[in-house]
Amino acid sequence: MIGLMELIVLLALILLPLFIIALVDILKHDFPENDRLVWILVVIFFPLLGSILYLIIGRKTRIQKPAAG
Repeated sequence: MIGLMELIVLLALILLPLFIIALVDILKHDFPENDRLVWILVVIFFPLLGSILYLIIGRKTRIQKPAAG
């Protein structure tokens, strides 16, 4: 049976990479209007749900740069 401490460690191992990936991706790309600030706040205040929502929905709202070449 899994204990409380193991569950916390497991959630942290899942949450931390998602949180970091989402924040780095938000900071690296341009967004229309205030979307960057909104996504940062969503990810910070709701780390698990916000990160998942950003990776599913938010990446589509980024400003696409034209391909070089």
